[in-house]
Amino acid sequence: MASAIKRLAVIPARTGSKELPGKNVRPFAGVPLIAHTILFAKGCPQVTRCIVSTDSSSIADVARQFGAEVPFLRPEALAQDDTPLWPVLRHALAMAEAEDGQPYDELLLLDPTSPARTIEDVTGALRRLHEAPSADGVVSVSRPEFNPVWHCVVEQDGWMADLIPGGGRITRRQDAPVVYRINGALYIWRTRFLRAAQPSWRTGRHVIYEIPESRAISIDTLEAFERAELLVKSGMIAFPWMQGQHASR
Repeated sequence: MASAIKRLAVIPARTGSKELPGKNVRPFAGVPLIAHTILFAKGCPQVTRCIVSTDSSSIADVARQFGAEVPFLRPEALAQDDTPLWPVLRHALAMAEAEDGQPYDELLLLDPTSPARTIEDVTGALRRLHEAPSADGVVSVSRPEFNPVWHCVVEQDGWMADLIPGGGRITRRQDAPVVYRINGALYIWRTRFLRAAQPSWRTGRHVIYEIPESRAISIDTLEAFERAELLVKSGMIAFPWMQGQHASR
């Protein structure tokens, strides 16, 4: 049964990546990288509408080829190297609501550089959010292979120091606290929080949804891209939305 909740999915795809130029349209597992997230969103039953927010007409053209809506080009002021994501999402929400003539209840952020999320991940994340009525949002996380309790920094005097004070006194793995890293696979916010005058999403109250580290890939560098390709070739990552794509194009 379709949910009464109106949910907007936003795929942000700014041009001008410094570490991996053209990453959003770079061929990956048979299609441009951004196409995986577009095809995923189109098949996600929890999504009322999905739009791509980009400042690039070439990215917009590729997105439309795979069935995405690109109802506007992002203003230059929201497409700078130092532009935070929060105002970009507010802009996308405002544009979609003005065009649709209706408010959305929730916003789902789908970064095109994290293509290995699943429908079950969205379902599970929404369950976590709705089980916590006072939460502003839910963030996907995973458990890193190496616990940062044993990470270190070099201080101004040149000496090594624990990143986490006292971390060096923990010698057994099982005694270390469980930690999570924000993996970027998905974020979901209640739009009432998004509309509030907050400088960043980190000011809110969030619950977490855990995704296995093996699927928590983020393709922002050439090394990460090549590593993700190996995972696909080995069968560790699969994209069910790709079935029939080559035949239909």
